[in-house]
Amino acid sequence: MPFLRVDAYEGRSKEQVKELLDGIHRAILSAFGVPLRDRYQVYQVHSESNFIVQDTGLGIDRTKNVVFIGIASRQRTEQQKTTLYRKLVEELKVCGIEQNDIVVSIVTKSDADWSFGNGRAQFLTGEL
Repeated sequence: MPFLRVDAYEGRSKEQVKELLDGIHRAILSAFGVPLRDRYQVYQVHSESNFIVQDTGLGIDRTKNVVFIGIASRQRTEQQKTTLYRKLVEELKVCGIEQNDIVVSIVTKSDADWSFGNGRAQFLTGEL
């Protein structure tokens, strides 16, 4: 179960946000092989004064289309992660977001760190 938080500058329409989140979900499905309904996404907008995304000294130019995608996930292989980065570039290009405007951070969580409801840790109980 990847949990995604997408942070971006304000200004996208409702349709553009849906297209963006759908594209991210397709990339996750392809790279991580999760079930179709394994979708947990939060989209948060920010004004220019409280959202700063620079380039870590790599010389990457950012625009107002930049998105920061934070992912909490179970353990994934390096190949799955690099595939995800590539798939995100492919999927988000359709949304008008170039590769220089896609920043991703993946945080790995153990099975005990997830509860999908009902007060149980479904990965530990074997329900998932």
